[in-house]
Formats: sequence, C-alpha cells, structure tokens
Amino acid sequence: MKKQIFIIALSLGAIALGTNQVMAQNSEQVSTSVNIILSDVIAMDIGSVASEGTVDFNYGSTKDYNSSKNVTVPNSLVIISSKNFDVKVKSEGTHFVSGANVIPVDILQVKAIPGGSLVGTLNEVTLSTTDQVLVSNASLGTKQSVNIAYSISAENASKVLLGKPQGTYTQKITYTATAL
Repeated sequence: MKKQIFIIALSLGAIALGTNQVMAQNSEQVSTSVNIILSDVIAMDIGSVASEGTVDFNYGSTKDYNSSKNVTVPNSLVIISSKNFDVKVKSEGTHFVSGANVIPVDILQVKAIPGGSLVGTLNEVTLSTTDQVLVSNASLGTKQSVNIAYSISAENASKVLLGKPQGTYTQKITYTATAL
C-alpha cells in the first residue's frame, strides 16, 4: 500500500510539474529594440517658384527709365531643414548678357521680405558673384517659404540701363540653403 500511495503521489507530482512546464511555454517573452535613425536634411522644394523661374524687368518708355522697378515673387523658395539655416544668393556671372552687350549685375537688389512662413533675419543685398546672406538663422522646419523682391533703382535705370542697346539681358541667380 505504501508503494501505491508513493506511485500515486509521484504521478500527481509529475502531472503538476508537467502542467507548469506547458504553462511556461505558452507565455514566453522576447524583446526587440526599435531604432529611429535621424540624419540632418536640408533641401529646396522642387515647387519653389525660383526653381528655373524667370523675373522680368521691362523698360519700354521714358517713365520706366525714370522710376524704380520692383518685382516681388511670393513663395520664391520653399525649404525643409532639420537644423537652423542660412539662405545665400549670388549670380553666376558678373554681367547680365545680351549677345556682346553687358550690364553689371550690381544694378540689382535682392531682398527677402515678410509674407512667407519662414522665420529668420531677412536681408537685402546687392547682387554679386559672391555668396551673400539673404536670410540668416532661419528656423528649422518643413515647407517654409520666403518671398523675394527684386529691384532696380531709378538712378541705376537712368545711369546704367539708358543708352544700352535693346535686347533681353540675362543672368542666372543661384540660391543656396546651408545648415548651421
């Protein structure tokens, strides 16, 4: 009888231990690490108006040569940046060119003006072949736009443009956004 009780006790113990092992197998845990890997980015949106756009100054009358001309382009640049940044501007050459005829690029003023969503210090520069800061310390963000105003003073129109041969004088202007 002692032998039977011992066998029953041993059987019940085995059943109990076996049940616990099955329970443990149904509740195992593992863990996984999730990484978010960030890189600094800065880009000008293809939707920027300045991207392959054109700004025209038309001089067709005496009034045009005696007055200042201003052309404002809303949302000229649309920028995304993961850091604060500067926007610089420069011309690709020293002159506006029409065939063999030239006009110096420094007759043109370029100014970042309020109205877009970009937040930073907005500046006005005289165009040259050297990078100049048009917007300084702009805040990081997405789809930030800046409006740009181009101007030629009445003085430059009458002193530099008047008397030049007729034609379309062209020069490329390059904008560069640089993370700080």
